[in-house]
Amino acid sequence: MTFRPRNLESLGSQIAVPILKDEDGYMGRECPSPDCLGYFKITLGTGLTGENLPCHCAYCGHVADQNQFFTQEQIEYAKSVALKKIADAIRKDLKGLEFNHPPKGPLGIGISLTLKEGRPIPIRHYREKRLETSVICDDCTLHYAIYGLFGFCPDCGAHNSLEILAKNLDLVLKQLELASTMDDQDFRRHLIEDALENCVSSFDGFGRETCRIRAQHSTNPGKADSISFQNPKRFAARLLDLFGIDIKSGVSPADWRAIHVGFMKRHVLSHRSGVVDAQYIAETSDSSAIIGRRVPLRAVEVRDLAGLLRPLGHSLVATLPTP
Repeated sequence: MTFRPRNLESLGSQIAVPILKDEDGYMGRECPSPDCLGYFKITLGTGLTGENLPCHCAYCGHVADQNQFFTQEQIEYAKSVALKKIADAIRKDLKGLEFNHPPKGPLGIGISLTLKEGRPIPIRHYREKRLETSVICDDCTLHYAIYGLFGFCPDCGAHNSLEILAKNLDLVLKQLELASTMDDQDFRRHLIEDALENCVSSFDGFGRETCRIRAQHSTNPGKADSISFQNPKRFAARLLDLFGIDIKSGVSPADWRAIHVGFMKRHVLSHRSGVVDAQYIAETSDSSAIIGRRVPLRAVEVRDLAGLLRPLGHSLVATLPTP
């Protein structure tokens, strides 16, 4: 009798295993670089279209073929599905060899062959992780999710620092809108002051990340990796020294002064409980401020500052070297 494993042969030389999406339509990705191994997620069908497109790690920017970014859980799942299909096919083929010849003749000897059921191959199911920030790339419209806030688009490689800055500044404007509805004057003032704090901290986080991913292009990568963006005069001097760019050229002198005053008011609120001191007067020459009294702050000032930080952010990204 010739044995032919027809069920096994029907599987072919390759077994396709679809990778499942999570409940939000995302598929997990894992950076293949051993120095990173960062986990992020993408939505297939969004972003760039075409064949043989590379994938960019959202965290370190490592570029490789899409097939290199499967997660370990996805690989183990695919292996288990393939092994089960192979084992089931072999079992079916061997099942076809079963026979049973009952005893016959004076000696009463019979013979049979029966396949004993073994332990089934388990499927190694997995669940995609929940991440912290969802992003739609402004450049290629890919939907992706990451840990933290900042990252590279896995499709086109564009960094999302400007998108995150814009989102945070939009929240500042919403906070000011909320403040305008408050009858409680103390609470309204608190919301306006908090909006200023959020405005400055958003630009600080944006500036730090923007310089961090370009630090290797500076004269001193260690210093460029830790630039603070809380004092305009200081970070302007640092950018000129480390990258050779004049960030002040991106806005008018009047707008630069308004940015500086806004940042200094935030400094007084954060470090002096909002009480004006001689350093603030010396830094800003603010004629409306009086030493020992609360720093004057209106909602329109914070709104204007948020509006000025958008073009300043675009100017910074456009002027710095490509990461």
